[in-house]
Amino acid sequence: MLRIRGQIGDWPVDLTVEMDAEDWDQLASRLSPELAASVSAAPKVPSAPRSDALWEIAQQLLREAGQMEGPRLLAELEALAGGVAAGKRLLVRLRHCEQVHVEVREDAPLYIWRG
Repeated sequence: MLRIRGQIGDWPVDLTVEMDAEDWDQLASRLSPELAASVSAAPKVPSAPRSDALWEIAQQLLREAGQMEGPRLLAELEALAGGVAAGKRLLVRLRHCEQVHVEVREDAPLYIWRG
């Protein structure tokens, strides 16, 4: 399920879109090639809640990249999760994950998969 809230001009918008696995796959195919490959290669876990599946895919994304700068990783996670807030939650979760080292840099943090 994907929820979209906001405004179009003066009109409030609160829209819920239900998506099945095929819809998510189609959406993933329109993302960056690296992320699309990660999503399609991710194991399908139909019985797991969507948030757990997203967490697994987020980890796989960084694991396969090896390392990624924070802004790019956040953009990928936002696209994956379908929103800014959900993307930020995944980024925070990665920051505190034992397998991830965050190197503080002048321009942007570097997320490194230690596995």
